[in-house]
Amino acid sequence: MRFLADIWPYLFAASSLVLAIATTVHAILNKEDTAAAVAWAGVIWMVPVLGPLVYVVLGVNRINRRAQSRRHAMRRFGGETGADSIAQKLDWAETELGPLIALVDKITRRRVLSGNAFQPLVNGDGAYPEMLAAIHSAERSITLTTYIFNNDSVGRQFVDALALAVRRGVLVRVLVDAAGTRYSFPSIMGPLRRAGIRCARFMPTWLPWRMAYMNLRSHRKVLVVDGRIGFTGGINIAEGNQLAAHPARPVQDLHFRIEGPVVRHLQEVFVEDWTFTTGEILEGEAWFPELEAAGDSLARGIPDGPDDTFDRIRQIAFGAITCARESIIIVTPYFLPDSALINALNTAAMRGVGVDIVLPSENNLLFVQWACMAQIERVLRWGCRVWLTPPPFDHTKLMIVDRAWTLLGSSNWDPRSLSLNFEFDVECYDEGLAGTMTELAKIKIAAARQLTRDDVRNRPLPIQLRDGVMRLFSPYL
Repeated sequence: MRFLADIWPYLFAASSLVLAIATTVHAILNKEDTAAAVAWAGVIWMVPVLGPLVYVVLGVNRINRRAQSRRHAMRRFGGETGADSIAQKLDWAETELGPLIALVDKITRRRVLSGNAFQPLVNGDGAYPEMLAAIHSAERSITLTTYIFNNDSVGRQFVDALALAVRRGVLVRVLVDAAGTRYSFPSIMGPLRRAGIRCARFMPTWLPWRMAYMNLRSHRKVLVVDGRIGFTGGINIAEGNQLAAHPARPVQDLHFRIEGPVVRHLQEVFVEDWTFTTGEILEGEAWFPELEAAGDSLARGIPDGPDDTFDRIRQIAFGAITCARESIIIVTPYFLPDSALINALNTAAMRGVGVDIVLPSENNLLFVQWACMAQIERVLRWGCRVWLTPPPFDHTKLMIVDRAWTLLGSSNWDPRSLSLNFEFDVECYDEGLAGTMTELAKIKIAAARQLTRDDVRNRPLPIQLRDGVMRLFSPYL
């Protein structure tokens, strides 16, 4: 015993050293982002034992290998061929955005599809009635994945509608992010199960209720009915999105009803997530019917996440900025882009492109707002315009280029969306939709206050220090 008492400090030190070396090697070999690798190395060595353990829990991406092991069971379903899609693609190739189509082809390895129709749905007031009507009309299948599905009056409306569909013999699958189920208590999973609805939680976590804000979350919002009608955008299922009901914490947002061949892309991303979570493979006509043209939009679904779809949205946003000739409009609740995207926006502004960034004046995440204010001067410096919209909090996510190209979906302009979470967006080459979205953004800008460099520079020193410190944590916010 005396011998062990004498040598245990040396054993502890040796074990700590081995653990630090092993986790540092793992970070160096597996973290593609240099800044992230350096930051994790600092945590590992500055906080002995605890630092490596924190890295093992939060820094190791276990989902990549697990996702790839599931994918061998997946099928790629037909229906993406056709001369019409190719002809419309060639027409767009003659425009300034032709290089963007080629870029996204290579990034996604997925064909852009013609014949789609998009209907913008503003707030839950516009989205929920359309979504519920589609669920009530379902004949064969319903798939729904969302980040937040609250057990409130709105959530129960969806449970009731889905339960009725189950009783009609409709095949129903519901996937909710495990952290997202914790925004209400008790969670919605109990009512879903009691209603006989097949449901699952994406990536359950062992952390306590108050620590739900974690990496590797599914931030996707996708509803597909009968494989033919799709909904996606930024809206979760919660009372706060119904502004007409005057909720305690109102949230502005935007969703889209989609018909046409691109609905297959929405269904595919759900099926991959469902198979990954439950092991059940959904295939066949009930889930993937043949889809006919429903409109004139050229579109493509873009899954993004910390697996083999990593960094897609950031690369596409960078490419779209590079292709822009006249205007770029970004509407996002959280704006913490990396230096490459900031430099691209500044370069576009210096080329004479009008760059407008629309942000909420009052954010629901104070830490994110503080970090944003610490770095916003970097885009103001070279001519980008920043607009702060008045309450209620605006959760809208849009990017519009040259009134011709629109990126819509669940992604924010922050590291969590661009690197850590699973997202789903849709790019659309349609001057009509882009024009409508541009007008929507202009309405927001007309009601907003323009942020100037003087506003940022004249903040009191304690506020600047607070915001600057929070900026250091921006990769983890």
